[in-house]
Amino acid sequence: MTNRAYRLLVGVVLLTGLYFELPILIYGLIGLTIFEGITNWRLPIIVNWITGRNQETLTEGSLGLGFKQRIPFDAERAWRLVLGSVLFIVYVLYYDHLWFLAWFMGFAIFGAGLSGVCPLFIGLKWAGFR
Repeated sequence: MTNRAYRLLVGVVLLTGLYFELPILIYGLIGLTIFEGITNWRLPIIVNWITGRNQETLTEGSLGLGFKQRIPFDAERAWRLVLGSVLFIVYVLYYDHLWFLAWFMGFAIFGAGLSGVCPLFIGLKWAGFR
Protein backbone atom coordinates (compact mmCIF):
# COMPACT_ATOMS: atom_id res chain seq x y z
CA MET A 1 0.00 0.00 0.00
CA THR A 2 1.36 3.39 -0.93
CA ASN A 3 0.82 6.61 0.98
CA ARG A 4 -1.23 7.80 -2.00
CA ALA A 5 -3.63 4.86 -1.61
CA TYR A 6 -3.74 5.55 2.12
CA ARG A 7 -4.75 9.17 1.51
CA LEU A 8 -7.47 8.02 -0.88
CA LEU A 9 -8.76 5.60 1.76
CA VAL A 10 -8.69 8.29 4.47
CA GLY A 11 -10.56 10.72 2.21
CA VAL A 12 -13.25 8.13 1.40
CA VAL A 13 -13.68 7.20 5.07
CA LEU A 14 -13.88 10.84 6.15
CA LEU A 15 -16.39 11.81 3.45
CA THR A 16 -18.48 8.69 4.14
CA GLY A 17 -18.54 9.43 7.86
CA LEU A 18 -19.55 13.03 7.26
CA TYR A 19 -22.21 12.25 4.65
CA PHE A 20 -23.92 9.45 6.56
CA GLU A 21 -23.38 11.20 9.93
CA LEU A 22 -21.36 8.35 11.45
CA PRO A 23 -19.38 9.97 14.27
CA ILE A 24 -17.87 6.66 15.40
CA LEU A 25 -16.18 6.36 12.00
CA ILE A 26 -14.70 9.84 12.28
CA TYR A 27 -13.65 9.31 15.91
CA GLY A 28 -11.92 6.11 14.81
CA LEU A 29 -10.16 7.98 12.00
CA ILE A 30 -9.03 10.69 14.43
CA GLY A 31 -7.74 8.05 16.84
CA LEU A 32 -5.98 6.11 14.08
CA THR A 33 -4.20 9.12 12.61
CA ILE A 34 -3.06 10.43 15.99
CA PHE A 35 -1.90 6.93 17.02
CA GLU A 36 0.01 6.57 13.74
CA GLY A 37 1.55 10.00 14.17
CA ILE A 38 2.71 9.33 17.72
CA THR A 39 3.99 5.78 17.27
CA ASN A 40 5.00 5.89 13.57
CA TRP A 41 3.30 2.49 13.12
CA ARG A 42 1.63 3.50 9.88
CA LEU A 43 -0.92 1.40 8.04
CA PRO A 44 0.97 1.47 4.68
CA ILE A 45 4.16 0.24 6.37
CA ILE A 46 2.32 -2.55 8.19
CA VAL A 47 0.48 -3.68 5.03
CA ASN A 48 3.74 -3.64 3.03
CA TRP A 49 5.51 -5.62 5.76
CA ILE A 50 2.73 -8.24 5.80
CA THR A 51 2.68 -8.56 2.00
CA GLY A 52 6.47 -8.48 1.72
CA ARG A 53 6.68 -5.33 -0.42
CA ASN A 54 8.82 -2.29 0.13
CA GLN A 55 7.21 0.66 -1.63
CA GLU A 56 7.97 3.60 0.63
CA THR A 57 10.06 6.37 -0.86
CA LEU A 58 10.92 9.73 0.65
CA THR A 59 10.03 11.58 -2.56
CA GLU A 60 6.51 10.16 -2.82
CA GLY A 61 3.96 12.95 -2.75
CA SER A 62 6.46 15.79 -3.10
CA LEU A 63 6.30 16.04 -6.91
CA GLY A 64 9.94 15.03 -7.15
CA LEU A 65 11.03 18.41 -5.81
CA GLY A 66 14.11 18.57 -3.65
CA PHE A 67 13.57 20.06 -0.21
CA LYS A 68 16.16 20.90 2.43
CA GLN A 69 15.68 18.71 5.50
CA ARG A 70 16.06 20.87 8.58
CA ILE A 71 13.83 18.95 11.00
CA PRO A 72 14.61 15.28 11.75
CA PHE A 73 10.94 14.27 11.76
CA ASP A 74 9.09 12.47 8.95
CA ALA A 75 6.68 14.61 6.96
CA GLU A 76 4.25 11.67 6.72
CA ARG A 77 4.22 11.39 10.49
CA ALA A 78 3.68 15.15 10.86
CA TRP A 79 0.90 14.96 8.24
CA ARG A 80 -0.93 12.39 10.35
CA LEU A 81 -0.52 14.44 13.54
CA VAL A 82 -1.79 17.60 11.84
CA LEU A 83 -4.71 15.73 10.26
CA GLY A 84 -5.78 14.10 13.52
CA SER A 85 -5.40 17.29 15.54
CA VAL A 86 -7.30 19.50 13.10
CA LEU A 87 -10.07 16.91 12.72
CA PHE A 88 -10.35 16.71 16.50
CA ILE A 89 -10.62 20.48 16.81
CA VAL A 90 -13.03 20.85 13.89
CA TYR A 91 -15.27 17.81 14.37
CA VAL A 92 -15.26 17.28 18.14
CA LEU A 93 -14.88 20.77 19.61
CA TYR A 94 -16.30 23.27 17.11
CA TYR A 95 -18.40 21.34 14.59
CA ASP A 96 -21.32 23.77 14.79
CA HIS A 97 -19.14 26.62 13.58
CA LEU A 98 -16.49 24.86 11.47
CA TRP A 99 -18.45 22.03 9.81
CA PHE A 100 -17.35 23.15 6.33
CA LEU A 101 -13.67 22.67 7.21
CA ALA A 102 -14.18 18.95 7.84
CA TRP A 103 -15.80 18.61 4.42
CA PHE A 104 -13.02 20.64 2.81
CA MET A 105 -10.41 18.39 4.41
CA GLY A 106 -12.25 15.29 3.22
CA PHE A 107 -12.37 16.45 -0.39
CA ALA A 108 -8.77 17.71 -0.27
CA ILE A 109 -7.46 14.39 1.08
CA PHE A 110 -9.57 12.45 -1.42
CA GLY A 111 -8.16 14.62 -4.22
CA ALA A 112 -4.63 14.11 -2.89
CA GLY A 113 -5.21 10.37 -3.05
CA LEU A 114 -6.43 10.56 -6.63
CA SER A 115 -3.79 12.92 -7.93
CA GLY A 116 -0.83 12.12 -5.71
CA VAL A 117 -0.37 15.82 -4.89
CA CYS A 118 -1.04 16.82 -1.28
CA PRO A 119 -0.56 20.54 -0.56
CA LEU A 120 -0.21 19.96 3.19
CA PHE A 121 2.47 17.31 2.67
CA ILE A 122 4.38 19.54 0.24
CA GLY A 123 4.11 22.40 2.75
CA LEU A 124 5.52 20.20 5.50
CA LYS A 125 8.39 19.14 3.23
CA TRP A 126 9.02 22.78 2.36
CA ALA A 127 9.07 23.65 6.10
CA GLY A 128 11.95 21.22 6.50
CA PHE A 129 10.45 17.93 7.62
CA ARG A 130 12.24 14.80 6.41
